Amino acid sequence: MALKDIKGKIQATKRMHTVTRAMEAVSAVKMRKTQATAFAGRTYARAALSVLSRLAGTRHMKEHPLGADREGNKLALIVITSDKGLAGALNSGVIKRAVEALEGRAKEDVTIYAIGKKGEDFFRRRGYVIERAVENKRDDVEVSLMEELVEELTAGFLSGRHDKVSAVYSNFKSTFEQIPTMRRLLPLSLSALQEIVEGITPEKGKWAGETGVPSAPKTYEVEPSADEVLSILIPRLAAIALYHMLLESKASEHSARMVAMKNASDKSKEVTRDLTRVYNKVRQAAITREVSEIVGGREALAS
Repeated sequence: MALKDIKGKIQATKRMHTVTRAMEAVSAVKMRKTQATAFAGRTYARAALSVLSRLAGTRHMKEHPLGADREGNKLALIVITSDKGLAGALNSGVIKRAVEALEGRAKEDVTIYAIGKKGEDFFRRRGYVIERAVENKRDDVEVSLMEELVEELTAGFLSGRHDKVSAVYSNFKSTFEQIPTMRRLLPLSLSALQEIVEGITPEKGKWAGETGVPSAPKTYEVEPSADEVLSILIPRLAAIALYHMLLESKASEHSARMVAMKNASDKSKEVTRDLTRVYNKVRQAAITREVSEIVGGREALAS
């Protein structure tokens, strides 16, 4: 390999290292911001969902249309991915988990609600019905958008268009661990709510201390009527759960991207070091060859 070519590769690798380092720094800042937002919302989400977890075993909850199990096979699946790549296996893990959930289901029984371009593109190319596609570019998640989406899903569930509503997203555990997770939103059940509440609490770190749900009375008197209150309460808290899932997904995205860019930066430094070593070897060989030719020519003239 010519010295000029090796030098060009070294310069290109150094430029790539500069870019990945900058992206790593930006992702680190965004990661800390989204982590703080997700962690700050966990206490509220836990308290809000615990209200339904205590109501889930009541007769009113079991008899309510939004809490009754169905035997149908029609699924509305919310797939939360990112709009951008360069985040390691984050999006592929979520998509793989979604595909596993759809095994054995006919495409006509599945309706996809895609939050993020990666998930939308994947399922659209495979012929699934994309009922609604939402961009996932902004870091500040709008609660109103989640409420609007849940209102649409609730209407579809009550009309019989969907027999079950679930969401697949990346659950944030730590900077280096993001777990593809599937949660059921409708119909609401005690077990599904307990999974969401337990998944909110991190295993380690500053917010790992609170593991339970706030204590409260086990019986309630509901006015004006249980059906009327639950018809408002269930969609509202389902929107809170979906909102928190999106926050977790955002924190996971920036964490995964920061780690991926750090690995890319480390690898580019390693490649630069290897190419520099090759460059020095080739240059030394060229110098040795030239010196040998000069010495050989001089000896030939002397003889």
